[in-house]
Amino acid sequence: MSSLPFPLGHLAQIFSDISQALVAAVARLDKSLNPAVTLKRLRSHQFTLRDTIYIFHIANAAFWLTLMQDPGYPTKLAIPILYTIALLVPLTSQFFVPATPVFSWILSWYSNRFLPPTWRPSISVSLLPTLESVLYGANISDILTRFTHPILDIIAWLPYGVVHFTCPFVVAIFLWLFRAKPALRLWARTFGYMNLVGVFIQLVLPCSAPWYEVIYGLTPANYGMPGSPGGLARIDKIFHSNTYTTGFTHSPLVFGAFPSLHAGNATLEALFLSHFFPQTTRYIWAYAGVLYWATMYLTHHYLIDVVGGACMATAFFYLFLPDELRGPAALAHPPNLNLRSSGRSRNKYDLYDLEDPRSNGRYSGHGGLMLSAREFETASEPSSEDEEMDITYRSPVPGTNNFPPSLHDVPPHAKKGAQKASRGRGHRHTASIASLIRGDERGPEDGWSPVAGSFPFASNGNARARAD
Repeated sequence: MSSLPFPLGHLAQIFSDISQALVAAVARLDKSLNPAVTLKRLRSHQFTLRDTIYIFHIANAAFWLTLMQDPGYPTKLAIPILYTIALLVPLTSQFFVPATPVFSWILSWYSNRFLPPTWRPSISVSLLPTLESVLYGANISDILTRFTHPILDIIAWLPYGVVHFTCPFVVAIFLWLFRAKPALRLWARTFGYMNLVGVFIQLVLPCSAPWYEVIYGLTPANYGMPGSPGGLARIDKIFHSNTYTTGFTHSPLVFGAFPSLHAGNATLEALFLSHFFPQTTRYIWAYAGVLYWATMYLTHHYLIDVVGGACMATAFFYLFLPDELRGPAALAHPPNLNLRSSGRSRNKYDLYDLEDPRSNGRYSGHGGLMLSAREFETASEPSSEDEEMDITYRSPVPGTNNFPPSLHDVPPHAKKGAQKASRGRGHRHTASIASLIRGDERGPEDGWSPVAGSFPFASNGNARARAD
């Protein structure tokens, strides 16, 4: 694999890591199909106050299932029956139990269309554009829609109409493969409750989107009005389809502009990936930024909706993030996963996706290790001989030299050979550190001494003793 070019070798390593992680993740699964195992675990479970949240989910599901008209009785009874079976089978319960908040949100979002109009509050048409003008000085979303282009339509459609629906699954899969089990449970819990609360806010505070202002102005709205694909209608025109026109026209929540769950989901995905996979930070936040713009460019949200969704996602992330998943613990692999590419400890270059200066071509001869001080000096010093000077025994006082007697007796040709031999060492331009240590105990016979012949002393006993 190391002989492959860099892009191919890097991709091969990624696929190798994913395959190893997949095998390890499958090995961690509970593959039992016996409901008795789940019942036994349920009897031995120590219930706490936190478990009362499942009472809320049961009540929420009962409420929406009662209102649900499509499908009607008895078909819709299959929903709670199949879900109960999935909770009893150990193989499926390990996924369905943590994902309960997600299913609760999906059920609430879908079934709210069956709420009687008399139960619903009035729709606000002017609240959001007014707040946007007051807070930001202009209708930012309206400004962003004044110029459109097919290329901009495609750029906006990819994050808003494609990646938005697939990214939550990608985050869940990567957390399942490469991180400990609590990380995946945290994602399901945070993602589900954030969207569930967002739907409740949209039901209590229904507001029209910018597309309504474009079509109807500020005339009063009612719940009998159909939805609109907004700028996504141009995508249907480009691809000669009516996918988004049909989907948004029959949307279960037509007047759910605030907060923007598109922006909320993108923010939550960026927070999770940048926390658990720091190397993806720049890419996931770039995606979130493009999606923020796309929500307004496609006339589906005002800027105040985007800000509200992002703030809500940030609050949920830090509210649900436990202490044991903060810091280095967030990067811990599952216990049975040992990737070859992560066998060494992560350094600051890996953590922030920076180029490691130890791995470039200049230092490749040293096995990727940082050069020592001696090697660095040798590699960076000039090679010209006329710039080199042997000052190993040079005295700091001009006109004096304290060469040891043995050096004075060396023939010139031998001295020159000795100087050349010393040029390969990294400290040939510096005085010996050893000669400076305990200099008062060293004499001229031991080599150069800054005390013996370079510094004058007063003619007293102490000075004479030190000079000797």
